[in-house]
Amino acid sequence: MTAASARVGVDVGGTFTDVVHLSSTGAVQVRKVLSTPPDYDRAVVASVSELAAADCDLEEIVHGTTVATNAVLERRGARTALVTTKGFRDVLELRRLRIPHMYDLFWRKPPPLVERRLRLELTERLAADGSVLEQLREDEVREVAARLRELGVESVAVCLLHAYANPEHEERVGAVLEDELPGVSVSLSSRILREQREYERTATTVVNAYVRPLMSSYLRSIRSGLAERGFEAPLRIMQSSGGVMTAHDAEERPVFALESGPAAGVVAALGIATRIGYENVISFDMGGTTAKASLIERGALTRGREYEAGGSLSAGSRLLRGSGELLRIPTIDIAEIGAGGGSIAWLDAAGGLMVGPRSAGAEPGPACYGRGGVEPTVTDANVVLGYMPGATLADGEISVSVERAAEAVLRVAAPLGLSLEAAARGIHEIANARMTRALRSVSSEKGRDPRDFTLLAYGGSGPIHAAGLAEELGVATVLVPPLAGLFSAVGLLFARPEFHDVRPCHLDARSADPAALEELYAEMEAGLRAALAYLPELEWSRTAELRYEGQSWEVEVELPSRRVTPEALAALVARFEDEHERLYGVRGQAGSPVQLRALRVAALGPMPPADVLAPADPPVRDAERVARFGHDALAVPVRTRSSIDAEPEEGPLLVDEYDTTVVVRPGWTVRRHEATSTLILERGTRS
Repeated sequence: MTAASARVGVDVGGTFTDVVHLSSTGAVQVRKVLSTPPDYDRAVVASVSELAAADCDLEEIVHGTTVATNAVLERRGARTALVTTKGFRDVLELRRLRIPHMYDLFWRKPPPLVERRLRLELTERLAADGSVLEQLREDEVREVAARLRELGVESVAVCLLHAYANPEHEERVGAVLEDELPGVSVSLSSRILREQREYERTATTVVNAYVRPLMSSYLRSIRSGLAERGFEAPLRIMQSSGGVMTAHDAEERPVFALESGPAAGVVAALGIATRIGYENVISFDMGGTTAKASLIERGALTRGREYEAGGSLSAGSRLLRGSGELLRIPTIDIAEIGAGGGSIAWLDAAGGLMVGPRSAGAEPGPACYGRGGVEPTVTDANVVLGYMPGATLADGEISVSVERAAEAVLRVAAPLGLSLEAAARGIHEIANARMTRALRSVSSEKGRDPRDFTLLAYGGSGPIHAAGLAEELGVATVLVPPLAGLFSAVGLLFARPEFHDVRPCHLDARSADPAALEELYAEMEAGLRAALAYLPELEWSRTAELRYEGQSWEVEVELPSRRVTPEALAALVARFEDEHERLYGVRGQAGSPVQLRALRVAALGPMPPADVLAPADPPVRDAERVARFGHDALAVPVRTRSSIDAEPEEGPLLVDEYDTTVVVRPGWTVRRHEATSTLILERGTRS
C-alpha cells in the first residue's frame, strides 16, 4: 500500500448499511446508514462516495450483501427453469428424507423454487463413469429452448445426470441455450458443483440460477454508480466460506456469496479473539433482521460443505434438514434465525406473545425511529427498558423516540393486561429465547458445552442482549469488540481471496494410486492458477472426503503433505479415523475399508494487513439512565469505551457507542483490553 491508499468494506443488512474506510495508516472512518430496499445499491454507492471522496487512491471495495439471501427467503428471485435428464424432473420435490419438525403433524415440504411446468427433460444419458449411454440430440435442445422462450423464463439451471464425471453434454446444452435465449442466464451444474448426489447438485444449481439475474443487476448497478462518481477500484464480494471473490465471479456464481455478510463477521471474530488469546469462542451477531451464531474452536473457524437457507433455522447441521433450500457449497458453519432488533412482536390466535420472524427492516423500521412504523419491535422494547438512549443514531439519520417506542409496545401490553415495562421485558426475553436456539445449534447440539466457550457479541443489537444470553447458556465471559455494530464490515477488510475446486472419485483409500491422485490435484490447481492470474501469490490447501464403506456421508480431512505419496495417503486415512472418532465417538475396527469419495483444492490469495485503530468515543449524552433488570428499575451510569479501565468495574452500567450500546448487567464486571480496546464482561454471581 502507498501512503495515500485506502480500502473500504461495505456490509448491507436488512435495516442498516455499514461502511468502514481503512487507510494505510490504520486510521478508520465509519458510516452507518439506513439500507434502501429494494434498491440496496443506492445506500452502498452514496455511503462509499461520501467516505472515499477525499481519497486519491482507493485500492479496493469489499462488499458483503444479503441481496441473494433475501431473494431466497422472500421468494422473489428470477423466473427459473430446470433442464435435466429424462426421469429426473422431480428431484427437487423428492428432496431428502428429512423432517425438521418431528412432532408437527401439519408440516409440509416447502414448494420447490422451480415449479413443475418449468422443469424440462432431455433424453441424453451418461453412465456413472461418464461414458455416453445415449447421445445428446441438439435438435431436442433447440426444441427445449423454444419452449423456454414461450414460458418467458429469465434464468435456466442445467443439471444432467452424472455431469460431474463428464460435463460434455452440459457444455453443449449450455452453448445452445445461450445462443437461442439471448439475455437469459444459464447455470451449469458442472461449473457450479462438480460433485455426486443428484439432489444436492440440482438444488445448489437451481438456487444459483434463481438469484443470478438479481445479483448480476445489483452488482452492475453498484459498479456503474461508483464509476459515475469517479471510483474505478475493483469490487470484491465476500463468499460464504470467509474468502472474497471478484464481482464478475459473483455474478456468475452468486450461490457462493449467499451468506457473505455473516461470514465476514465470523472472520473478524476469529481475528480479534486470537489477538486477545481466546481459542474457544461462540461468535454472536444480532442485527436488525436476524441473529447469527458460529463456533470458533481451538483457534479455527468451523467449516462445512452444506448449508440450508430459508428454513425456520438456517444452519449447517444435517439433523435440521428439510425446511429450506439446500446448498452444497464451502461455508463457515453459521446458524441463523429470524430474531433481530427489527423483529416484530405480535399476538398469536391464542393471545400468546410472539417475536419474529417478520421484521420491520429499514422501511418503515422500528416505531421508535419515527419513519412510519407502528408495530412493536425488539428495538422498541429495548428503548422502553432503558438499554438504548433516546437520541440520534447513524450519523443523525435516525432519532430514537422513547414515546413512540412506548406507544408501540402498548399495542401488545394492553390486550395482555400487562404494564408497559412487563410487556417490554417479555419481548426482550422471548427474543433471547429464540436466539439461544441458534447459539445451542452450534454448541450443545454438536456435542460442545457452551460453558467451555466465550461469547463474542457484535451487530447493532448483539451487545445489548449478550450478557443475558450468556446467563441462559452458563457462559461466564463475553467479549465486545470495538466497532461492534459495524463488525461485519470490518471483517470484510481482513478476508483473503479464496477459490475452490472439487473432483469426485470412488476409490479404496488404502490402495489408491498416489500418482493418479497427485495428477488430479495438479489438474485442479492448474485450472485455478489460470483463473487467478491477477493474484501475485497463492497459498494452496488440499483436502479429501472419506467415509467407511457402507456409510452415506463423508468426513473432510486435510492432506498431511503438499504432495500425494504412499505415506501421505496412509496418514490421510489415520486422520480420517481420528476425526470420525472426534465427531461421532466411534471408529472402525483396525483395517476397516475406507473409501475416498472426493478431492478438494482451495487457492488462497495474500492476507491483507490487519491493523485497525479504534475510532474516538462519541460524546456522552447522559451521566446515567434508568434501566430495568428483572423487576428492578435502576439508575445506571452511562460510560464511554475509553473510560473503562483494565481493572474490572462492577455493573450495572451502560456503554453508549456510535453503533450500539453495551449492557453490563448486575452481577457482571467489565474491563477493557488495552491493545484492542475490546470490552471483557465477566460474570460473578447470577443476577
